[in-house]
Amino acid sequence: MTSSVLRLALDIGPLYGHRTGVGVAVDGMLRALEHRDDVDVDGYLVSLRADPANGHRKLPIPGIVASHLWSRSNHPSADRWLGDAEVVHGTNYVAPPTNRATVVSVYDCWFLEHPAEAAPVVRRAGRVLRRAITGGAWIHASSEATARQASELFDTDRIVTVHLGLPSAPPPLQELVRPQVAERFVGRPFIVAIGTEERRKDLSLLISAFEIIANRSADPVLVIAGAGGDDTDRVSQVIASCSSTVRSRIHRLGPVDDPTKYWLLRQASMLAYPSLDEGFGFPILEAQSAGTPVVARRVGAVPEITGDGGHMVIERDPEAFAEALMRVIHDTGLRLSLIGAGTRNLKRFDWDATATGLVDLYHRAKDSIQ
Repeated sequence: MTSSVLRLALDIGPLYGHRTGVGVAVDGMLRALEHRDDVDVDGYLVSLRADPANGHRKLPIPGIVASHLWSRSNHPSADRWLGDAEVVHGTNYVAPPTNRATVVSVYDCWFLEHPAEAAPVVRRAGRVLRRAITGGAWIHASSEATARQASELFDTDRIVTVHLGLPSAPPPLQELVRPQVAERFVGRPFIVAIGTEERRKDLSLLISAFEIIANRSADPVLVIAGAGGDDTDRVSQVIASCSSTVRSRIHRLGPVDDPTKYWLLRQASMLAYPSLDEGFGFPILEAQSAGTPVVARRVGAVPEITGDGGHMVIERDPEAFAEALMRVIHDTGLRLSLIGAGTRNLKRFDWDATATGLVDLYHRAKDSIQ
């Protein structure tokens, strides 16, 4: 191996356990980086329970212990465990204390701006992040919107935007089997929301908007697919407050596998994306890949990632969101325009370009400490 090959320690922890958007991001980054001949990737994770795959290094410290220690001090340093890595990339907001050049991925700043609404372990991650930045770490922002937020939150100019690539495209509909959970609403036009039930996703706004729609039209149903999160109780309460007729038209599926998700995206009248903030938004690109229109709040990185392929709502208002949803359902011209624009928008995102941007960032980080 020549000295021109950069030696990288990459946090692959998000690949283990339930796959979230961060997991999709890390999988895409890892695959693209491993295809390059100018980077030698050494995947590491901090976890007590995970069983690492061949070639993945598990640091000998439980994640919860590391969270407590690294949020308060730079001990224990991870240098003894990182081999000959020249750059460390913490892909999920957290990087271990180290004397190596460090890059930390920040996807959105919601929990940093609203710490009171975050779980204790998430708040500690924010403190670990701040310590790393104070120590000279560079921030990889997944969007310009996130970069702007981070620049306001942290006293550093070491912020570089590198867009992520495309998630896997849904297969053609003829290759997908209708999932059993769809039997309850098959044949009905449906609005789908995909994502963890967390406060940032603002599913309560969507449910309130759908209640307005359901009271005006007998046709559409609402399908919510995603794992439980910090807003699950509130989502349950908002649904329970609806009339029995409206409740019967809300189908809450919980977490779904990829084939089910792909079928939903292929068959849905639209993807609803009512988030309070977003740092990227893989479901938007998945919907565009499926030829499905997107209705979303104009917040954070949503307009940056969606391009012209989404119908945007500025107000956080159920009536405004309901009006936008109904317009996309009934306006065929608008639907076709959004679908075409969404397809064109996909050309802007490529994992090879992501890897190139990251490698450039790694070299900047490395050079900054020499």
